[in-house]
Amino acid sequence: MQSDANEYHDDGIEESLDPEDWDEFRSLSHRMLNDMLDFLSSLRSGPAWQPVPGPVKTRLTTAPVPINPTEAEVVYQEFVRDVLPYTNGNRHPRFWGWVQGNGTPLGMLADMLASGMNPHLAGFDQAPTQIEHQVIKWLTELMGMPGETSGILLEGGTMANVTALVVARHTMAGFDFREYGLQEDNLPRLVFYGSAETHGWAQKGAEFTGLGNRAFRRIDADKHFRIKIDDLRRAVDEDRRAGHRPFCIIGNAGTVNTAAIDDLESLADFCRDEKIWFHVDGAFGALARLVPSLSGQLIGMERADSIAFDLHKWMYLPFGVACVLIKDSKEHKSTFRLTASYLAETSRGVIAGGLPFADRGIDLTRSFRALKVWMSLKVHGIKAISRLIEQNVKQARYCEKLIEANPDLELTAPVSLNIVCFRFAPKGIKADFDEINREILVRIQESGLAVPSGTEIAEVFSLRLAITNHRSKREDFDLFFQKVFEIGRELIANLANSGQ
Repeated sequence: MQSDANEYHDDGIEESLDPEDWDEFRSLSHRMLNDMLDFLSSLRSGPAWQPVPGPVKTRLTTAPVPINPTEAEVVYQEFVRDVLPYTNGNRHPRFWGWVQGNGTPLGMLADMLASGMNPHLAGFDQAPTQIEHQVIKWLTELMGMPGETSGILLEGGTMANVTALVVARHTMAGFDFREYGLQEDNLPRLVFYGSAETHGWAQKGAEFTGLGNRAFRRIDADKHFRIKIDDLRRAVDEDRRAGHRPFCIIGNAGTVNTAAIDDLESLADFCRDEKIWFHVDGAFGALARLVPSLSGQLIGMERADSIAFDLHKWMYLPFGVACVLIKDSKEHKSTFRLTASYLAETSRGVIAGGLPFADRGIDLTRSFRALKVWMSLKVHGIKAISRLIEQNVKQARYCEKLIEANPDLELTAPVSLNIVCFRFAPKGIKADFDEINREILVRIQESGLAVPSGTEIAEVFSLRLAITNHRSKREDFDLFFQKVFEIGRELIANLANSGQ
C-alpha cells in the first residue's frame, strides 16, 4: 500500500517549549524581575497616565503573525519600550478613577509562583485546592457568615454577583430552572430588585441568564442614594399581584457612584418576612467590615444569603480575584453540579476528593488565584489591610474638608465612605459647569498628574475620586486640588476673554 503524501513522518526530533539554555533564561528572568521592581518603586516620579503614541499603537496592532521564533531578549525589550509605560495608570499613587485596585509587589510575585505551578483549580487532591478552601474559610469568618458557608474565587465582581444571582434563581424559582429554563408557557415571570444606583452587573446578569432586562426592577434611591424600602415593598406587592415571582433583592454595600450603603438590616428583615433571597453587592464596600470604626455601617450584611466582593479593590491585590459567599452550601452546589464519567471522583489518586470548585460556578478550568490572597493575608495580616482601608476613608474626609473650604468647589454627593464627588463651580459666575468640569477631567488625565474619573450625580456632571489606593498620601490630594483650581480658573478666564 502506497503512503499518502500528507502522512505524518516521524523524523525522530522531539521538541519542548522549555529554554534550551536555562542559565541564559535565568539571567533574563532576574532582569525582568529587577526591572519590574525598579518600575514599581519609582511610580511616584512618573506620570499617572500617558497616551499610547501613534507609532507605538501601529507597532502593537499591525505586526504580522509570528510564524518563526524571536529571541526572548528582543521581545522583552519590545515590552519595555511599547507596553510597560502605557497602561491605564491604576498602580500610581494618584490614581483614583472608577474603582480599581493597585496591586502589590508581593501579589505580583504570588501570581508568578501560581503561573509557574500552573495547577488546575477545579479541585483534585492537591495543596492549591486546600489553599482555596482555607481562603474561603477566612473570608467567611471576616464577613461574619456561618462556618458552613460555601464560596468560590472568581475573576471579578460581575461574575461573583452573577453567580449569586444564578444560585438565587435556582433556589427561589419554585420550579426546576435547570431542567425547564424559561421555555414553558405556564411558568411565572421571575423578577429581582435593586436600587437605581446598582452597578451595571445586574442588567448584564439579567440579560446573560435569559431573564431579560425587564426582570430587573430598579427602585428609586433617596437623597442619600440608598434604596427606598417603601417603594421596594410596593413593587414586590405589585409584582406578586400580577402573578410574577420575586426571587432576589440586592442590597448595596457601597454603590459604585457614591459609595452609599443601603439599610442592610431593614432589607434583611424584609427579605426574611417576604421569603426572598437577600444578596449583598459589596464589590468594595463589604471589606469596610474589617475596620471597627466602619463596620457599624454594614450591620445586616452578615444576614445575607449571598455576598459578593472584590479582593483586587480594597484588599489591594492584583487583578483579578473576587469572592462570592453562599450561605446555603447545598443550594450552591445543586445550582452548578454536573456528573460525567471522565470527571468522576475516586477514593484514591489525583482526582480523589472530586472537583468541588467546578460544582460552585460555571468554570471548569480555573487558575490558582487563591495563592496571592493566601500569601498576602499571611504576610501583611488583616490589621494592616484594615488600617489602609481606614486610611483611605480618612483621605476621603480630608478631600471633603478641602472642598468645603474652597468657594470654587462644591460637593455633589455626601461622602459616606471612600468616594468623593464634586465639581468646580465658582459662586457668582454663570457658565456651563458641566462642560467646564468635563474639560478639567480630561486635562488632568492628559497632564499625567492624576487620574480621577467622572460621573453624573442628579443630572450634574461631577469629578469623582474613588480612593482604594494604598500608595496615596495627603500631599497627592493637595496637588490634585491645586491642579483642579488652576485649570478651572484658566477656563473661566478664557471664557471671559472670549465674551462668553
